Amino acid sequence: MVHYNRFVLDNGLRVLVHEDNSTPMAVVNVLYDVGAKDEDPAKTGFAHLFEHLMFGGSIHIPDYDEPLQRAGGENNAYTTNDLTNYYCSLPAENIETAFWLESDRMLSLAFSKKSLEVQRKVVCEEFKEHYINKPYGDLWFKMRELAFTTHPYRWMTIGKDLSHIENATIDDVKAFFHKHYNPSNAILVVAGNVTTDQVKGLSEKWFGPIPKGDKYQRNLPAEPKQTGAKMMDVTADVPLDALVKTWHIEARLEKGYYVADLITEILGGGGSSRMYQALVKEKQLFSSLDCYHFGSIDKGLLAIEGKLVKGVNLEDADKAVCEQLQKIQNDLIDDSELQKVKNKTESVIAFEDMSVMSRASSLANYELLGDANLMNTELDRYQAITSEDIKAYSKIIFDTDNSNTLYYRSKN
Repeated sequence: MVHYNRFVLDNGLRVLVHEDNSTPMAVVNVLYDVGAKDEDPAKTGFAHLFEHLMFGGSIHIPDYDEPLQRAGGENNAYTTNDLTNYYCSLPAENIETAFWLESDRMLSLAFSKKSLEVQRKVVCEEFKEHYINKPYGDLWFKMRELAFTTHPYRWMTIGKDLSHIENATIDDVKAFFHKHYNPSNAILVVAGNVTTDQVKGLSEKWFGPIPKGDKYQRNLPAEPKQTGAKMMDVTADVPLDALVKTWHIEARLEKGYYVADLITEILGGGGSSRMYQALVKEKQLFSSLDCYHFGSIDKGLLAIEGKLVKGVNLEDADKAVCEQLQKIQNDLIDDSELQKVKNKTESVIAFEDMSVMSRASSLANYELLGDANLMNTELDRYQAITSEDIKAYSKIIFDTDNSNTLYYRSKN
């Protein structure tokens, strides 16, 4: 059970405090309710660009890292299609340094042309290195475009096209900042060797004076139900043929999400999973094979992705995957196999909550979903899933009309 206190400042900033005096450290986590899905389709990659820009100096602090390092702290950040998260940890007695730094960049970034140029270059290099020049780098660009026709999950967090970041102007960047990076669109979690009263005082002092800003009203186009199988066949300069298949699944808080999560474990969760045993070990069709989903807030994708053993035919490998999917649709999973994946899920959740940094991040994520206490009760949703649920939802997900298949062939 993770205990926390919650309050909201007058400017709309939601603050959660998790007291843990077993550590000398404190974590300050600021989550902004903005991800790649909130971008203009003609100006993508901005949420990720901001992850870099937010370290480029704010209005009163030219260098974010240096004061934090002097205070014995370290920091990092990540962006997804749904959110942007900044976090730092430092000795608890120096926690005010983190409040000063985080509040100043929420108040206003420095927005210098130099900072934009530096970070633009970094992001463009990252785009080229990981997505253009790397084998299989464009695979998920192609799959997202295939699977999504309407919802902005159809582009990657890095952006849809390199030119969008190359052409970003200082005015574009300022407009994006003022739209999304304000107290009413943020969640502050402070965890570790702190008290709620202390955090309340520091929050009022450092974040309280920041103007509320306009609350961003999200109004994204819903992805229509897929009504026919989709297929793409590409050839590229890669070492091995790859097979990727995806299916649409329910949104993060719907029952189907939890069922799909367990299905991914049954099919592809490690060396004892069904597909690994049957298709990697026994039939030796794949050199690697994974089944997972993206954990997205809106309706997302369940994916099966594998590299083939040289000489294996893609069509044969695809057929073998479909046979495994047929089994989970036709036959009830036995109780011991279901309990095994539930136990694994429980241990993953428990392990994630071991560090104070992870607890802070989880609280922010659950608050974003609408209820921080889900952190303490979500396991019950997994425990309630039955073998019948697995079979019934497998039939819905793995319906051929809901499938997207990408054959990624090696030239060699």
